[in-house]
Amino acid sequence: MIGRHRAKTGRLGSLRQRQRLPGETAGDESAADAIPDMTAPPEPPIVLTPAVACSSDTDPDVLWHIARNVPELRRWLVANPQADAGLLEYVSQAGGPGVRRALEILLESMEEE
Repeated sequence: MIGRHRAKTGRLGSLRQRQRLPGETAGDESAADAIPDMTAPPEPPIVLTPAVACSSDTDPDVLWHIARNVPELRRWLVANPQADAGLLEYVSQAGGPGVRRALEILLESMEEE
């Protein structure tokens, strides 16, 4: 009886285990697609450079991060065409190396137009 009981438990256990696993159907995502490749390295962090600070492709959240945390790159934010008035106001109030001169150049260029 003990041997027979173990055999049933083994089969029942494997049946229960199979029922927990998702079945692949034509319309469902496969398990491989649902789970990202855990062996691949993560994306590298953004290296904050003057080129990133003045690029029009840079996300506004990154621009604000630079404005708040990287004073040596604030002057380059002034040259970014995507920098809005709020960001430029913050940069002018926060200051930093070269910020005043960058703002003077921006204002002079606007007067010439």
